[in-house]
Amino acid sequence: MAKTDQCLKQGTVASVHYIVTTDKLFKFAFQHRQINMNHLISFNTYLAGRSISVTAIFSIIVLTLILKSSVLYGQEYAIGADLSFLKNAEDKGFHFKENDTVKPGLLIFREHGYNWIRLRLFHTPSDLPNNLNYTLTLAKKAKENGFKFLLDYHFSDTWADPAKQFTPSAWTGMSHNQLVKAVFEYARETIKAFREAGAMPEMVQIGNEVINGMMWPDGKIPSNWDNFADLIKAGINGVNAGCDSMNRPKIMIHIDQGGNRNKTKYFFDKLLSYGIDFDFIGQSYYPWWHGSLLDLRSNMIFMAETYKKPIILVEVAYCSSPTEYKGKPAPFEESPEG
Repeated sequence: MAKTDQCLKQGTVASVHYIVTTDKLFKFAFQHRQINMNHLISFNTYLAGRSISVTAIFSIIVLTLILKSSVLYGQEYAIGADLSFLKNAEDKGFHFKENDTVKPGLLIFREHGYNWIRLRLFHTPSDLPNNLNYTLTLAKKAKENGFKFLLDYHFSDTWADPAKQFTPSAWTGMSHNQLVKAVFEYARETIKAFREAGAMPEMVQIGNEVINGMMWPDGKIPSNWDNFADLIKAGINGVNAGCDSMNRPKIMIHIDQGGNRNKTKYFFDKLLSYGIDFDFIGQSYYPWWHGSLLDLRSNMIFMAETYKKPIILVEVAYCSSPTEYKGKPAPFEESPEG
């Protein structure tokens, strides 16, 4: 990432990372108690409803936009997967296979060139495994296998997305100032735990798809922009307080407007007006919601030229069977090949 950052400071290069979520494999695994890794790469499906507790896998494909420059700088490519539920699957006896040989899931990904993973962290989940202890264990195992990782703070006990941003139940009834303090202390202590475990994330998302804010109702936008900005700053400051100065994770702000330039501009212009310092722009792109590939391309160019920050598409999906385009033309066939 260092080479990319150097290029960006000179206004020449922005890295664009594509992430593809999948879930059909794990639905298959629940039935057959094994997953053939030869098929893993071919499935690109939407995580239905974003509220199911099956494993989401994504692949990161790194592209480069060269902006008004004749100089091409070397890039460090990131190839990764969201393996938040991998440990949970293996703990329940699900097996990963390659050429009919059972192997640890992390090892199979590593042997196929993956060098990043993304791990979700929920505050006090009741129906999901991804609490701090679970995520620490998985992060340590990933580090032992040579992975870098992106930590995805949801600041919720369950899935957080544009339609729902539930405040953790442990923080119910708190005033705004109390919530700001709670976010700071939680981020500080969790990052400290990762540091002490030797499993520091290289990058951290402060919230998940926060186009409509986080921790509703206190941080819901557009009505509570001041509160939302306070919560984002508290998360960033907590991360900084919990790490040592030599190993500060990069900070990402993640929204879900991959092909929507106007909403992207509104959000980041407003966010930056609060003096919030972050390193990466994160976007989700689902074509049935967020426009065509040309819309995505246009918005990526706009973001790179306007904000001079690397862009990561942390959620991208396409269905492996007819789902989103029934009764209307699809840009590509909804199939494993499509």
